[in-house]
Amino acid sequence: MAKKLFTFSRTFLQGLSFRDKKKRNDETSALLPKAGNPDAQGSPLNSKGEETDCHSKEKGQWCFSQSSHHHLDSLSRCVKYLTLVWNLAFSIVGLVILAIGIWGLSDKESLANEQITHLGSDPMLFFVLAGLAASAMSLLGCTGALIENTCLLKIFSAGIITFVVLEIVGGIILFSLRNQIKVSLQNSLMVAVQRYQDDLDLQFIMDEIQTGLQCCGVESYLDWKTNLYFNCSSPGVQACGVPASCCLDPRENGTIPNSQCGFGALALEEFVAQSTIYLGGCVPQLSRWLNNHTGAIASYFVFLILIEVGSLLLATKLLAGIAFATTQDDSRGEGTFWLSSDHRQRGFYY
Repeated sequence: MAKKLFTFSRTFLQGLSFRDKKKRNDETSALLPKAGNPDAQGSPLNSKGEETDCHSKEKGQWCFSQSSHHHLDSLSRCVKYLTLVWNLAFSIVGLVILAIGIWGLSDKESLANEQITHLGSDPMLFFVLAGLAASAMSLLGCTGALIENTCLLKIFSAGIITFVVLEIVGGIILFSLRNQIKVSLQNSLMVAVQRYQDDLDLQFIMDEIQTGLQCCGVESYLDWKTNLYFNCSSPGVQACGVPASCCLDPRENGTIPNSQCGFGALALEEFVAQSTIYLGGCVPQLSRWLNNHTGAIASYFVFLILIEVGSLLLATKLLAGIAFATTQDDSRGEGTFWLSSDHRQRGFYY
């Protein structure tokens, strides 16, 4: 009998407790907006008073800003636009170089089926590759800065680091193998001499070198005897001659180009020929030019490295600013979530 009385008392007290609890919940729900009415519920505000779109996730609500950009500070915004302009300028330069290379290949029909096998030795291919690399990397940095995309900025930074490392390693290799490079350069120029009339690219390069360095041939003007057309045994009008770019004065009266100013120069005595053409070869002249301009070349190399390092520093600073802004946004989102949960437990909003 006592056991039945105890069971009845416990059941009665639980019923009273459930009724009190349900009554308190009904009173609290009258103060809160209904969960099924998003208009009545509203959206919590962030630290700037802007509404954020809240999405329920499991037992709580995570709030994400509707803006696609991060809340960067003033310095980070300046870095962003400086990175954008910086890389946009280099993108234009790279695209111009690429266009020059493509124009050169198409103008010479180097992409034709019969010429495609010689594409690897075409100097215009260097312009295409250099322009493509420069424009692609710059566009990555420009786009990454514009949309504040950390993935693109990281790829851009990795590419810049790769370029800097390759340039430094390449400079060290060039300096350590300068003697072998000199021999290779001599062989390449000799090929240009022998194929002067057959390859317009080699003809252009050889003329520019001889005009710029005021030289003739590889080691001396006598190297042009190895050319099939300039050899004295050739039956053509160019026999025993040299290109006009070897002449001291390739223009008559300073205005009219004279393409035949070097004809017959190989048949002349050296002391007579020196009044008409340059006698010294281009390799010795190039060695003297490099020795005289070592400082300028080093300055240019350092300037190029500094430009790339500057781009890397801008991208790194922008990445740090985006990371800091993301952390701040996450902190504000978590604060909004916990404040909303606390208000719901208390049954009112501040």
